[in-house]
Amino acid sequence: MNSLTALSVSIGVLAGLATFLAVGPLAGVFFIWALTIAWAAYFALGGNDEAAKNTAVCGVFGVVMAWYAAVLLTKIPADAVLGFPLMAGIVVTISVIVSCLAANLKVLSCIPATVLGYSATFAYMLQTPDILTPDVLLGAEWSNPLLVISFSLIAGVGFGIASAKLAAKWTTIAD
Repeated sequence: MNSLTALSVSIGVLAGLATFLAVGPLAGVFFIWALTIAWAAYFALGGNDEAAKNTAVCGVFGVVMAWYAAVLLTKIPADAVLGFPLMAGIVVTISVIVSCLAANLKVLSCIPATVLGYSATFAYMLQTPDILTPDVLLGAEWSNPLLVISFSLIAGVGFGIASAKLAAKWTTIAD
């Protein structure tokens, strides 16, 4: 089979497996949407070993930066002199600048993967009730975004690698 067909089938089969796991035996262990973000990033960044490293390391770095920003947000009093919305904007501004400046370090040089991790973390925290609290953010529960989103992104890289290898095998077999 040609490479596009092989890749399409491998991604489809593994997407079905990931969905089964996400809504079945591993429900709550990882989020399918975060997994597919990292899976897509792996291919967008080149679909090779460097892409896997960048997606995993920088994606998790983005999670850490968003998590830290969230911890700081929980410390802003509701009656802050500048108001909560402005203070939240300042916290996010600084954390994003630091996240991007970290790209001066080779290991953290993939800003798009960092942004994906950061965004996925805030998506989870802002859309899921009772997550953006000190108890959850500083707790050792699996609902802590530092844990569940990091795991989901790393699992997505694994699915990306698996789909690429499976497609290569099917392409080779056909040739």
